[in-house]
Amino acid sequence: MSESVPERPRANFVAALNVRRNAIVGFAFALLVTAGVLAFFVFLPGANRPIPYYLGLAFVLATALGALATTVLTLFSAYRLAQELD
Repeated sequence: MSESVPERPRANFVAALNVRRNAIVGFAFALLVTAGVLAFFVFLPGANRPIPYYLGLAFVLATALGALATTVLTLFSAYRLAQELD
């Protein structure tokens, strides 16, 4: 009954799910989408709009979309890992 407990169970769990890679990919995707949205709706039309407000909205869009993409990618990693273990 004396199973050895891993030294860093939380770190091993995060590494098994590739959370770091998923975060990099998710936030890179979010930055590209945000840059596209800003270019298409704010900078290209050439209208005189208050840019600081749109930069604030771009920050919110990038962080929210990055977190969502990271979560979805991590869920896919968890699903694949569960399928491997079965």
